[in-house]
Amino acid sequence: MHSSILETKDLVLDLGGKRILDHLSLQFWPGHVHAVVGPNGAGKSTLADTIMGLSGYTVYTGDILFEGASLNGLSIDQRAQKGITLAWQEPARYEGLSVERFVSAGATDKSEQKTRWALERVGLDSGVYLQRAVDRTLSGGERKRIELASILAMEPRLVMMDEPDSGIDVDALTKIFDALQFLKKQGTTVILITHSATVLEKADHAFLICCGQLVEKGPVDTIMTYFGEKCIPCDHKNEPDIGGSE
Repeated sequence: MHSSILETKDLVLDLGGKRILDHLSLQFWPGHVHAVVGPNGAGKSTLADTIMGLSGYTVYTGDILFEGASLNGLSIDQRAQKGITLAWQEPARYEGLSVERFVSAGATDKSEQKTRWALERVGLDSGVYLQRAVDRTLSGGERKRIELASILAMEPRLVMMDEPDSGIDVDALTKIFDALQFLKKQGTTVILITHSATVLEKADHAFLICCGQLVEKGPVDTIMTYFGEKCIPCDHKNEPDIGGSE
């Protein structure tokens, strides 16, 4: 029996008069790679945003527990201090901020050596990227790798990744998968928010949600049925759109 590092209990969240998370209860085990899959509008990204405590996602009922303690009422910074972080589907740009400063910002060890190590770990030449700006001159794949380097430097307890394969090439995705395995070996819990069977294959365990409710959970092979048949038969009225985004 696994103890959970993160648990949502009867989580309900409404946005714009629509119920997005509907009494959602999930348990994530420490040191595992979990995947959360489902069709467009299922609530996957909303779940990650709510766990992180982003603006607009803090008015909900139910509870979110991290290592047994409630996160209710805690700010993003307070949740980050507990070791929770979120990598967005579209990484942010910070005009004028160097890659070195970006990667080291959340790290306890802010040394140049640590920053170089993190960049090399995601397949970026630190000599080339260290003093580059995190701006529009970087491709989406480069920004995703730099964001992941910042997460590696941060050494979080739990990291959520929203559509990690979105807008990147095969080489970048390979480096991201390598970094995920490194995080797992370090004992970090990883949650992958995804539409992709390729990404799902990297998980140890998965949840299928639809209309903000849990439809199925279990080993990856069980949830992979969703990708073969487009949807596991259920009572929820939703049309999956595998090619789109949340």
